Amino acid sequence: MTPIVLASTSPYRRELLQRLRLAFSVEGPGIDETGHAHEAPRQTALRLALAKAESVARRHPRSIVIGSDQVADIDGEALSKPGHHAAALEQLARMQGREVVFHTAVAVVGPGGGYDLAEVPTSVRFRNLPTSRLDAYLRVERPYDCAGAAKIEALGITLVESVRSEDPTALVGLPLIRLTTMLAAVGVALPPP
Repeated sequence: MTPIVLASTSPYRRELLQRLRLAFSVEGPGIDETGHAHEAPRQTALRLALAKAESVARRHPRSIVIGSDQVADIDGEALSKPGHHAAALEQLARMQGREVVFHTAVAVVGPGGGYDLAEVPTSVRFRNLPTSRLDAYLRVERPYDCAGAAKIEALGITLVESVRSEDPTALVGLPLIRLTTMLAAVGVALPPP
């Protein structure tokens, strides 16, 4: 079987990929994840997902490499990982009562360098909550490594009024429905025998 490598240091993506019960290794892509000026959030997610996969594929040319990236989009402006409490609180305050689109892109680079690339958008409507509740959420979850500081798979669900997506795993960081189609195209049998 062709080795599979997840080009990510994200524990969330690793946990999601484990759901498919495939053997895989993990390697950080080591790329610059800065958005480009005037680049739409969707394009940033697509570019970075492919860059991550290609970076690791250069080191593992005989493997199937999976890369993914997520960018939160509020009125065409990208919200990145906040990194610390104050930035996370500012992001959450901006999202109150609004709809935010989380663009989750996934890339699969096969042996020989060919690739497939897709993006799965998820629209999230946030509740109007007082700053004290947002602060309490941040102190418990500490989601400073999540786009928009919204970690829906845990206590972040309390911040949300509704979610619309064709793939419920996309919001967590790796759209498994789309990924299984991409893996089948490069010969990965799912569910595994």
